[in-house]
Amino acid sequence: MTPAEQARAELTALAALATRVGEEYAETIAAIADTYGAALRAGGTLFFAGNGGSAADAQHLATEYVVRYQSNRPALRAVALTTDSSLLTACANDMGFDEVFARQVEALARAGDVLSLHSTSGDSPNVIRAAQAAKARAVTVVGFVGHSGGRLKDLTDVVLIVPSDDTARIQEIHLAIEHVICGLVEARLRE
Repeated sequence: MTPAEQARAELTALAALATRVGEEYAETIAAIADTYGAALRAGGTLFFAGNGGSAADAQHLATEYVVRYQSNRPALRAVALTTDSSLLTACANDMGFDEVFARQVEALARAGDVLSLHSTSGDSPNVIRAAQAAKARAVTVVGFVGHSGGRLKDLTDVVLIVPSDDTARIQEIHLAIEHVICGLVEARLRE
């Protein structure tokens, strides 16, 4: 296969996966947008977390809400739990890496907030602990996972499982969906 053929094949497969997710999960996507919008309308905060590429997505997504996505509007309350290097390293050193997100949820989140967790496997221990900490505080947990959903799927209020075993494709679809959700939230908050 030539590089051009490989590029075409990979993008075609990505488009097919996006189409499948759109057909199978449109109602779930709308429900997540409703969940985010209701929390923001009530003065709540959206918290985002994940590891690796999903950590980068958490930062990206929080920025879309705080700064802007497609339209100029008032800032919305959103925080990426992946950005405070002093906090992350202190917690990892003193309590273990499994606690880096849970500790922040314990300190910052309150009932009515939303914790959006991205994990391609759904089994990352620090993401699982964050979900548990959120549930103990009446914080809504939204999960973006892949594969079979892992243990996280059972700790969420709303879960979207991308039907793939390819980590890169799962992350690409997660980010695309979160962009769709951000656009829906902006539109609903204008109503």
